[in-house]
Amino acid sequence: MLSPLPKTWILDLDGTLVKHNGYKLDGHDTLLSGAKEFLANIRPDDMVVILTSRTERYRQLTLDFLKEQNIRYDHIIFNVPYGERIVVNDKKPSGLEMALAISTMRDTAPMVNIVRDENR
Repeated sequence: MLSPLPKTWILDLDGTLVKHNGYKLDGHDTLLSGAKEFLANIRPDDMVVILTSRTERYRQLTLDFLKEQNIRYDHIIFNVPYGERIVVNDKKPSGLEMALAISTMRDTAPMVNIVRDENR
C-alpha cells in the first residue's frame, strides 16, 4: 500500500526488465515477460531511474532498444557496480516509509500490485 505522493522508481535493467546479458548472449535485448505491464502501471508523474552495470560501449544499443520498446524512463545510469544497491532515506514524521526494496529472481520481471492509499 503506497501513498498517493509521486514516487521514484529505481530499477535494475538486466535480469529485472530484460533478459540478463541477452545483449551479449543473443546479440540483442529481450524484454522479460510482464516487464511492459509492470512499467505501464507506473504513473506518469512518478520518476523512473534505470541502473545498469553495462559499460558506455553498450549505451547507444541500450537506448535504441528502450526507445523501440517504448520504455519510459527519466534517467539511466551506466557503469553501476555489480554489488548490492543500497537505498537510504528518512521516514516521514507521519510514519510513512520512504525507502522500500523488492528483490526478484533473475530474469523475472517484478510482479508488484501497486495500490495507492488516497487517504494518506
